[in-house]
Amino acid sequence: MGEVVVEVTVTNGGDPARKKRFDGVVDTGATGLILPLAWKEDLGELETLAMVDLETADQRIVTAEICGPVWIRIDGFRRFAGEATFVEMAPGPHGYQPLVGYTLLEICGVIIDLVSRRLVARMTLDLKSAACA
Repeated sequence: MGEVVVEVTVTNGGDPARKKRFDGVVDTGATGLILPLAWKEDLGELETLAMVDLETADQRIVTAEICGPVWIRIDGFRRFAGEATFVEMAPGPHGYQPLVGYTLLEICGVIIDLVSRRLVARMTLDLKSAACA
C-alpha cells in the first residue's frame, strides 16, 4: 500500500493549552494512537487509564500506558475525544514515528485512498450490519 503520513494534533482534555502536533504513520495493523513515552510530559497531567502489553511488529512484548482524556484531530478532519497509548520507543533518523491505528480512522470518519496515499472523508456510514442485529 505504501506509507501514509498524516498530521495529527493531540490536546490534553483537561488543559487545552497543552498540545502536541506531529506527523504520524497510518498503521492499519495498529489500534488507537501510539505515541512515544518521551512526549507524555509535553501533554501535561493525564490520567493513566490502564497499563497494557503490546506486541510490536518484530514480535517483542512491550509495556504501554493508556492515558486520557485527549482530543485528537487527524489531517484537519473533525476532532474527537479519545486516549493515547504511550510506549518507550527509540527515535529513528527522522525522529519518532508515532502510529495512527485503524480505530482512529473509523471514529474520525475517514478512509485511506490507496491511489493518492492520503485520507479522504467517508461519504456514508455503513449501517447494514446494524440493521441485521
